[in-house]
Amino acid sequence: MEPQNDTRISELFLLGFSDAPALQPLIFGLFLSMYLISVFGNLLIILAVNSDSHLHTPMYFFLSNLSFVDICFTSTTIPKMLWNIQTQSKVITYEGCITQMYFFVLFAVLDDLLLTVMAYDRFVAICHPLHYTVIMNPWLCGVLVLVSWIMGVLNSLLQSLIVLDLTFCEDLEIPQFFCELNQVIQLACSDTFLNNMMIYFTSLLLAIGPLAGILYSYYKIISSIYRIASTQEKYKAFSTCASHLLVVSLFYCTSLGVYLGSAGTHSSHSSATASVMYTVVTPMLNPFIYSLRNKDIKRALKAFIGQQL
Repeated sequence: MEPQNDTRISELFLLGFSDAPALQPLIFGLFLSMYLISVFGNLLIILAVNSDSHLHTPMYFFLSNLSFVDICFTSTTIPKMLWNIQTQSKVITYEGCITQMYFFVLFAVLDDLLLTVMAYDRFVAICHPLHYTVIMNPWLCGVLVLVSWIMGVLNSLLQSLIVLDLTFCEDLEIPQFFCELNQVIQLACSDTFLNNMMIYFTSLLLAIGPLAGILYSYYKIISSIYRIASTQEKYKAFSTCASHLLVVSLFYCTSLGVYLGSAGTHSSHSSATASVMYTVVTPMLNPFIYSLRNKDIKRALKAFIGQQL
């Protein structure tokens, strides 16, 4: 198949989930509901943290940032998918595809880095409680979030610029409901060695690296909790990081499951369905995990909702 220059590409096609017209209203309603729940739930977390002075601590500062990133993360893919279903069109412009891919990679990396920062916060709180307020000062918290944004922006920009240099074949069908980086690169007719090397390198740096940091933090945390004599104090210490540990497990298990599963299957619908787990379901569940297991968040939410009524 003859390659075509990427400057002449005007549009691509997202295969989505199903071609059956009868299923389209069901898919539209399901994803619209999940998207609204995700946005509303994460927005409530942000408003609750900002409205309650008792929650102006490093842990909740990072949580509110994570909620903001989760809103942006789902907003990069779901609104376009809903629009395509509503208009009965699977088309996305080339510029729109690159833009969507840029922001998707950005917010996925930010999710990963913020979860790592939150693990470090819990490590300091439990392993060095007497020095917690000194170490986790407002300046350091701001720097950690800023560095996460800078690393996410630079990585996403570099990945997008390299994709712009590729030439593509005429068959521009993406077996997903959004422009996923690996799927876009597979459409290229030109040499993708540099792109693949960049993906492997950034995966080691921005995925395996943070995961190793999280695992090390929880190794030290569990070791510190194990040395606590009182059972009640053990439970209290573990409960402060239980929600974060659950969110980390959900994020990594779903994302790793998607990429390991997509490597072993050629079904576009299976790949798209698996991607839903970490693009929609995980951001939707995060507010429930943190609010249902956290008395401070529940108290702040009740107070905030009470003020609005």
